This record gives sequence, C-alpha cells and structure tokens, in this order.
Amino acid sequence: MDEVRRRTDQEVEFDPGYYVQFGGQFENLERARTRLMIVVPLALLLIFGLLYWTYKSARDAVLIFTGVPLAAVGGVFALALRDMPFTISAGVGFIALSGIAVLNGLVLVSSIRNLQQEGVGFAEAVKTSGALRMRPVIMTALVAAFGFIPMMLSHGVGAEVQRPLATVVVGGIITSTLLTLIVLPVLYTRFGKPIPIGEEQ
Repeated sequence: MDEVRRRTDQEVEFDPGYYVQFGGQFENLERARTRLMIVVPLALLLIFGLLYWTYKSARDAVLIFTGVPLAAVGGVFALALRDMPFTISAGVGFIALSGIAVLNGLVLVSSIRNLQQEGVGFAEAVKTSGALRMRPVIMTALVAAFGFIPMMLSHGVGAEVQRPLATVVVGGIITSTLLTLIVLPVLYTRFGKPIPIGEEQ
C-alpha cells in the first residue's frame, strides 16, 4: 500500500475534485490498528492497576508485571518462527497473553507473601515458593496452551484469524512460564521487600 500510494502521488494527475481513497480490507486494517493503539496500552494499564489494588504495593505490581515482556518475547519469536506477520488478531493474542503471564506471577508472589505471613524468612519464602508453585504454574500454562493448539494448527474457514492469535498465546505461554519460574524469584530476591509478620494482605 505504501508503494501504491507513492506511485499514485508521483505518477497520477487527477482533475480538480477527484481523489483516491483506499477501502476494503486495508481500510478495515487501518481502523483496527488505530483502535489497537488505544486498547493495548489501556489493557496493560488496567492489569497494572488491578495488581496494585490487590497488593497495595507498586513494587510487587511491577515485579509481577515483568511477566508481560517475558511472555511477549515468546509471542514475537513464535510469529517469526512460523513466518507470520503481526496482524490485528496477533495483537489481540498479546492482550490475552498478558493476562495469562500476569497470573503466573500472581500465583508465585502470593505464595511468597503467605509464607512470610507464616513466619518464614524472606529468602527462604522466595525459594520455597518457587518449588511449591512450580506445578500449579506449569499446569495453568499447559491448560491454556493446549486449548489454543488446535487453533494454531487450523486450516479451515477463519484460520487466517485464528492462527496468529493462537501462535502468539502458545509461544508466549512457553517463555512466560519458564522465565517466570526462573527470573521472577531472582528479581523478587533482589528488589522485593520483606513484609512484617502480621501485616494485612
């Protein structure tokens, strides 16, 4: 479309009152892309706000939110691996992926805070939570991933919409799960703040 526009501007002369307007799928794409530029930041801001409201701590909210870029890495890599362009449905996939990625971090951080409430030391709570919550985090990720695999491999009617969305989610879940179980405990040990025993959750 950029080439068409450039050549139209340079090589075609219109009589006064005539102009070119591009419609159809391209017009729908442009309209959807504009909406996506608003919806994605809004969704991420809403997720962060809910995290802050849950823990009343910007520090914990930011640490949990690190799961979003960790998941995005897998989504981008999966699209590149399957040679798919970034589409509107892929953008929707990144929004869904953000929620799943944050859920993994939420499970881990909640466990850390609960153990501290029970009197376990900060470093020990982080270490123990990683071991205790590994299975729930992996099971949550597998359930979500397996649900999207048929969409990712589909070739029927509507597959061109389903495949990018599912590819982003499955790829992102893999990296998010692996990196959350490794990176988040390290980040929490370094930047997390021990909570006093008896502090209200």
